[in-house]
Amino acid sequence: MSEEDIRATRLEKVEQLKQLGMNPYAYRWESSHHAAQLQAQFADLPNGEEVDLEVAIAGRIMLRRFMGKLAFVTLQDETGTIQLYLEKKRIDESMADIVANAFKQLDKLTDIGDILGVQGTIKRTEKGELSIYVKQYSILTKSLLPLPDKRHGLTDIAKRYRQRYVDLIVNPEVRQTFRRRAQITAGIRRYLEERDFLEIETPVLQSEAGGADARPFITYHNTLEMELYLRIATELHLKRLIVGGFEKVFELGRIFRNEGISTRHNPEFTTIEVYQAYADYNDMMALTEGIITTVAQEVLGTLQITYQEKPVDLTPPWRRVTMHDLVKEYTGLDFNSFQTLEEAKAASKNAGLENIEDVASIGKLLNEAFEQKVEENLIQPTFVIDYPVEISPLAKPHRSQPGLVERFELFIVGRETANSFSELTDPIDQRERLEEQAARKAAGDLEAQGVDEDFLTALEYGMPPTGGLGIGIDRLVMLLTDCASIRDAIAFPLLKPEKAEALPESET
Repeated sequence: MSEEDIRATRLEKVEQLKQLGMNPYAYRWESSHHAAQLQAQFADLPNGEEVDLEVAIAGRIMLRRFMGKLAFVTLQDETGTIQLYLEKKRIDESMADIVANAFKQLDKLTDIGDILGVQGTIKRTEKGELSIYVKQYSILTKSLLPLPDKRHGLTDIAKRYRQRYVDLIVNPEVRQTFRRRAQITAGIRRYLEERDFLEIETPVLQSEAGGADARPFITYHNTLEMELYLRIATELHLKRLIVGGFEKVFELGRIFRNEGISTRHNPEFTTIEVYQAYADYNDMMALTEGIITTVAQEVLGTLQITYQEKPVDLTPPWRRVTMHDLVKEYTGLDFNSFQTLEEAKAASKNAGLENIEDVASIGKLLNEAFEQKVEENLIQPTFVIDYPVEISPLAKPHRSQPGLVERFELFIVGRETANSFSELTDPIDQRERLEEQAARKAAGDLEAQGVDEDFLTALEYGMPPTGGLGIGIDRLVMLLTDCASIRDAIAFPLLKPEKAEALPESET
């Protein structure tokens, strides 16, 4: 039977329910328990015994078997499943004042996917299945479309993302992922608020995108007659708050970047940015360890996790090592020894680096060596510290290493999970770096940003020494829920229209 035929048949059942005086789309239901509560509370109930406790529960029909005068229905709510044990005599007697032949009507007019409310007592069957021994039922919502069949499930990846509501119904592990995501974000907020950080919202629409090298989305405000950007970072506005006198601020929110899509990248994603006055990147390393280990322990109950069959030990302290030392460890290249860019490029080519002809400085070449040869090997939590100034326009110069800045990135399972600076507070230095970015933008670099004059004005009023931190929430959720793709960690990832050509999976 086609989906159209099934829908037509179910619409007929809707009309039949109405004719029987049963509303197929109820207004509310009062439950006394959830499935998981009952499973836990009566885990030790012996086979064949019944408890004279009246319970009420609601959920979706996932399986139904009618066998003469008995029926067995599997009901699924948010927490799990429980069996309904239905007996014709009991149902018909209990519901005589509501509808005639109630047991027959349940068989004839319900389908897998319908949402049902039931009242009854607790019983464990002779075969050992904890059940609700149903006295009365109410059809709360009649489903018009069929769920994927039990044998094949919902296996089409694109359809799972596009119809996430169906994915959540038929794949309980997906619901668990998003439950844990909510617990992770709540845990992060709680950890920071307990340490006197304030969450303050900043604009999504901005007249000048900034705070990162990224291509923004552009929109237009009709009344103001001006182009605006969807934010690519929350950084510059949070720093304005530090200038204004707040000492500990953060924002957990959506970021938008008009860039490629891959297993690690989605154009709309979630980050948390944290700024603390009178702190530096060493303080931020301690804060990062505290946030991640605390939420992992709270949500998973352990710091020993597995990601895509790779064991990961989150027990602090985590390794701290410079980018220079890691590149030397994995490639043998000592970038501190090179006198010229040409010398560095020749040595890098001999070490197997590719596509470096257009790299314009030794610092950027060091970063290329790190990305090509080191990143993927950093499985255990590793703070990579002290980056080249050329790739870190918002970080403070290293206090003892010329050409470097005080910056770290946290890598776990070969992926950047957090990024942090001792923030640049010198407004003259900051202007020079932003003007260099603006020159790149004018030359056609789509990821370079312009000069945010208002931010520079704020800096000239004076920003105290500040440590800043950004954590990619989606990647952290991927790590702690063992999701292979970022789209498994985002409830509704961006997809092309269904008739459009499929999006390529790229690792860029």
